[in-house]
Amino acid sequence: MGGDEIDYIHEAFDTNWIAPLGANVDGFEKDLESYTGRAHAAVVTSGTAALHLALLLCGVERDDEVICQSLTFAASANPIRYLGANPVFIDSEAETWNMDPELLEQAIIDRIEKNKGKPKAIILVHLYGMPAKVGSIARIASKYGIPVIEDAAEALGSSVRGRMCGTIGKLSVLSFNGNKIITTSGGGALLSDEEDLINKARFLSTQARDNAPHYQHSELGYNYRMSNIIAGIGRGQIKVINDRVRKRRSNHEYYFRELDGTWLDPEDRYPVDDIGFKTKNSPGGIYFLKEPEHYYSNRWLTTILVNPNQTGGITRENLRLALEDQNIESRPLWKPMHLQPLYRDFPYYGRGISDEVFKYGLCLPSGSNLRDQDLLRVVTTIKKVLRLSSRRLSKSGMRS
Repeated sequence: MGGDEIDYIHEAFDTNWIAPLGANVDGFEKDLESYTGRAHAAVVTSGTAALHLALLLCGVERDDEVICQSLTFAASANPIRYLGANPVFIDSEAETWNMDPELLEQAIIDRIEKNKGKPKAIILVHLYGMPAKVGSIARIASKYGIPVIEDAAEALGSSVRGRMCGTIGKLSVLSFNGNKIITTSGGGALLSDEEDLINKARFLSTQARDNAPHYQHSELGYNYRMSNIIAGIGRGQIKVINDRVRKRRSNHEYYFRELDGTWLDPEDRYPVDDIGFKTKNSPGGIYFLKEPEHYYSNRWLTTILVNPNQTGGITRENLRLALEDQNIESRPLWKPMHLQPLYRDFPYYGRGISDEVFKYGLCLPSGSNLRDQDLLRVVTTIKKVLRLSSRRLSKSGMRS
């Protein structure tokens, strides 16, 4: 917490505005508009709720197809199924790990040929705070007349050529879940430059109650509006967003420096061979994702790829278990949607990059409240595992 959150919460109690409306709700929406540059915002109960509303506003119905990035959290895809629509998953490209524009266009052409109609929407994700190739994707979407829904749940504070994530596409989605760059404990937001869309989202998120003195409903609505108390936390959090981004980026720089990191080179890495990814040698077999030119990532989570061919057989799972043994939580990268039991029967267009990222990738502790000694514990544990592996190789006469 930044410190001012409690003042807004007290204000909600003092004015007796607890329900999903009030000064904090209005104020938080204005704060988000001001920070991102979007014209209009509606705050709701979660990022998933915001994505559900976005699909409704794009006219998605049962049996429609919606294109979605495969390498993402399930919440990016689940709302498609809420509506009885079908996801079409797209693999990542190597430079940002986000939706591959070339595969996106291939998928659109193929779906049009097979279905005699185009997909209803494209869900674009900025993975781990790294912006996607928004220019190429926007041009393809415009070419075929398909609206883009921007899932910026992990990317508040990131930008491309000075344009903030959260301002790209017809509708944008934010999340304020407990693990996000700023948090309201739960909560999300839907943003757009089209006022009519946001007004409709507010209507749908408050049970679609008609403008009548009695309770009357002509459309199916949802209980998705954010409460005035939760919005008060958000108003305090938005004040420290820049500090949070600086800290996350500082964490990333520390890990890169201390782990002798090497930037991934997409040209050298692909295609994948049968013994792992091909890339230039790293002193410790640890690779980091570099920001492309004119990109700015909030580095929400610091992620690494671990090449067992260069670590003496040490895998990302070995590192994860070693960290866990020291009561330090780390996680594999998102398991791609096309590999999930829930989604394995849906169309997928790919080259295997997201499979590889999942196989070799690890998310390191990245919280904004990490202290220097916390970061030191993480890198010390990792270095110890890699050092032991190097010693074993030396004793056996092999070169590490």
